[in-house]
Amino acid sequence: MPTPATYTHGQHRSVLDSYLLRTAETSAGYLLPHLEPGMSVLDIGCGPGAITADLAAAVAPGEVIALDASAEVLDQAAVLWAERGVNVAPLTADAAATGLPDDCVDVVHAHQVLQHVGDPVAVLVEMRRVCRPGGIVAARDADYASFTWYPESPALTAWLDLYRRVQRANGGEPDAGRRLRSWAQLAGFTDVAATSSTWTYADADAPASWARMWADRLLLSPIRDQAVAGGHATPADLDEIAAGWLDWGGAPDAWFALVHGEILCRA
Repeated sequence: MPTPATYTHGQHRSVLDSYLLRTAETSAGYLLPHLEPGMSVLDIGCGPGAITADLAAAVAPGEVIALDASAEVLDQAAVLWAERGVNVAPLTADAAATGLPDDCVDVVHAHQVLQHVGDPVAVLVEMRRVCRPGGIVAARDADYASFTWYPESPALTAWLDLYRRVQRANGGEPDAGRRLRSWAQLAGFTDVAATSSTWTYADADAPASWARMWADRLLLSPIRDQAVAGGHATPADLDEIAAGWLDWGGAPDAWFALVHGEILCRA
């Protein structure tokens, strides 16, 4: 059995605040056309629950279960769900062992989850198990090696190399997006639609905000300790990369694009 992976991003405020900006439109647009009122949904790795809230609104009055390994994060998400007026049942569990019955939901969704687990195929097998025959298993993950930006920045180049090394040392796969179709086939799916989409940071304050978020992660989040403890970087290295992020984010022509892989699988 694979060693469980360490969640590279951790639960620092710089991480969770960025997750709260996500919506189903920007993060699960490939899935939304397939949702209908009354469907039941399991959202795996829901984090602070912003995407879950949108999914719940899309399938209301259908049942929505939100799974996360962190009970504390689920408590935070519950506040958001109450504010948004959506009905979501929280579940603290492992993505590869949900404890749910077979064939219990119409849709199983995971956003930016498979890149962080030690055995993504096992998670997809579990997603398939709990999905009703004919239902949908959907996953979307970033592909870090495909990230690109302008202006060129030695600091961002160093960051990308560092991040990929740290995540792999933690047992994850930073270039998950390109592997989703393969993982789905290994999990036993035969009907797999694979697509891609991007997030682009270019308008108004978006590049600067993106840069500040990554600088904060390098200075304050668990990534810093992981990088130092693993011998991937020194504190001085991380300070320099963080400063480089801020310099890049201040450029008037800054542009950053993140590529994501997506799969829609029929159970």
